[in-house]
Amino acid sequence: MALFCALQLPSQALAHAKGLYKTEAEAEKRAKQLGCKGTHQNNGLWMPCAYEAALHQELRQE
Repeated sequence: MALFCALQLPSQALAHAKGLYKTEAEAEKRAKQLGCKGTHQNNGLWMPCAYEAALHQELRQE
């Protein structure tokens, strides 16, 4: 059931689930793995890549 629900979410929601980190260091490490640079904040958490559109682009390529 959880898998079904996850498949029904928009791609942005999935990116958020895969890309939210408590620390900037964790987000920076993930950014390097993805091949993007920088980090950005979203609702008090950190996300890889300098901006969200870049994160979505990198996650689609995984």
